[in-house]
Amino acid sequence: MYVIVEFAIVPVGVGVSLSRYVAACERVLAESGLTYELHANGTNVEGEWEEVFAAIRRCHEVLHEMGAPRLHTDIKVGTRIDRPQRMADKVQSVREQLDKG
Repeated sequence: MYVIVEFAIVPVGVGVSLSRYVAACERVLAESGLTYELHANGTNVEGEWEEVFAAIRRCHEVLHEMGAPRLHTDIKVGTRIDRPQRMADKVQSVREQLDKG
């Protein structure tokens, strides 16, 4: 099943700056070959269910390996079966509405 996921992993007990942990997770996603996009409050990723959730699991493993004793993850999941849809399609649909005025 194809899925679009938004997720944010927050390491707990590692201090205030989290950018090195975010960067480590982004490297995991790059290695996965999945389509993903970092944004200010998390990351969007799309692909087959098993591959997406395997990548999120790998992010957890890597962050724990970096010494994060605890992780809190928020995940939003979207699927649809009536037609194929990608992240870019969803954004383009809104942009078309904006262009209409």
